Amino acid sequence: MPAQYVWTVPSPLGQLSLLSDGDCVTGLYMPSPKGVPHIDPTAMRDVGPFRHVASELDAYFSGNLTDFTVRVRGSGTPFQQRVWTALRAIPYGHTATYGSIAAAIGSPKAVRAVGLANGRNPISIIVPCHRVVGADGSLTGYGGGLANKEILLNLEQRVLADASPART
Repeated sequence: MPAQYVWTVPSPLGQLSLLSDGDCVTGLYMPSPKGVPHIDPTAMRDVGPFRHVASELDAYFSGNLTDFTVRVRGSGTPFQQRVWTALRAIPYGHTATYGSIAAAIGSPKAVRAVGLANGRNPISIIVPCHRVVGADGSLTGYGGGLANKEILLNLEQRVLADASPART
């Protein structure tokens, strides 16, 4: 089993827990009632594998980063992997529905399965599960809590609005 590293970084959402295999980010969890998944007690607390992701998260929350470049490796089924890849294709500041994600991965009837895969995304924020909304545009379930989902979506909308040319 590869080494596991763990670190926490502050954010406007509270302390974010980061996991890495030393090469890629394998988990990013925000404080939630569910808590952080089990972390191997032998995991090493070492900032080394997290310097780049910590810097990118800081830039994201400051409104200075719209596309993450850190490498990620989420552990999941082939279906979950397809969903998580589709999540990364949702543009910054935009949203998609569970149905549109299901269609994008070639499984238009798998809306509920997409919702389950979205909820099991181990690398929140970077793999932007917060950008998925209900068919009517409403904010629906989010492992980090709906308040945090709203904060992330509002941050992205504000950054886009600030970057738009002034209307005259």
